[in-house]
Amino acid sequence: MTSVLYDAQGPRAKRRNIVYSAVFLVAAVAVVWWVYRSLDDKGQLDWEKWKPFFAGSEAWTTYILPGLKNTLIAAALSMLIALPLGAVFGIARLSDHAWVRIPAGVVVEFFRAIPVLILMIFGVALFAEYTDVSSDDRPLYAVVTGLVLYNASVLAEIVRAGILALPKGQTEAAQAIGLRKTQIMTSILLPQAVTAMLPAIVSQLVVIVKDTALGGAVLTFPELLASVSPMSSYYGANTIASFTIVAVIFVALNFTLTTFASWLEGRLRRSRRGTGAVLGAGDVEELNAAEVGGSFGTGASA
Repeated sequence: MTSVLYDAQGPRAKRRNIVYSAVFLVAAVAVVWWVYRSLDDKGQLDWEKWKPFFAGSEAWTTYILPGLKNTLIAAALSMLIALPLGAVFGIARLSDHAWVRIPAGVVVEFFRAIPVLILMIFGVALFAEYTDVSSDDRPLYAVVTGLVLYNASVLAEIVRAGILALPKGQTEAAQAIGLRKTQIMTSILLPQAVTAMLPAIVSQLVVIVKDTALGGAVLTFPELLASVSPMSSYYGANTIASFTIVAVIFVALNFTLTTFASWLEGRLRRSRRGTGAVLGAGDVEELNAAEVGGSFGTGASA
């Protein structure tokens, strides 16, 4: 099949692609076999290593579920705060007033340039020095603070880019009918921009879920990934099994989030989509006749 962007392959190209595919397949099988043999030689595939996750509930109730609960709490709090905060700063960067636009831009660029891990560490020091937050709750507060400051700044840029991507005529048409700036933003621009921004926003929410693991690695926050070390030690160094189960849970969480976002995006697009019906000349004449008849009271004969 030939098109503007693609030429049909000739016999030599087809043979070459078949050879490349076969070589890649053999290499992939060899790598998988090497990984399998290495794990098997070290006893990581023995049933005793995987038994705690499939033959009882102790590993789940003691390690995995409490860690998952803390991960969900930190991620949910960060999302609930970062989303509206990012929207506010994103809209503020589009303000016509310099005293609003410039400080908002400075805040966004500052926190967007700092690694989220540094923000978490600063959060721990801040809560330890200037607040009465207990040492048990301090890691959670620090993780949420770091995630909110960083991701709100990134979401602000997403919101700003989504609004700027809309055709300029949308704003001009709204101004022509006398809408104020606030009405234009809330009634015209944001509802249209949300659908376009949704994939990027969801990607950032997935980042929030994954970045909660930084709190467990550095701040002793007892999240899902942090449960691997004590769990592996208790069940006889089943590190591979523990990491695999935790990885599957993270994949399931993020897949659920992206699936819901895809469903929501499709629903938003369908709700704003027209009927798509095409009117013929006769239909237009009937509509015009009905309008004239209704306006002057002469009926269809008019």
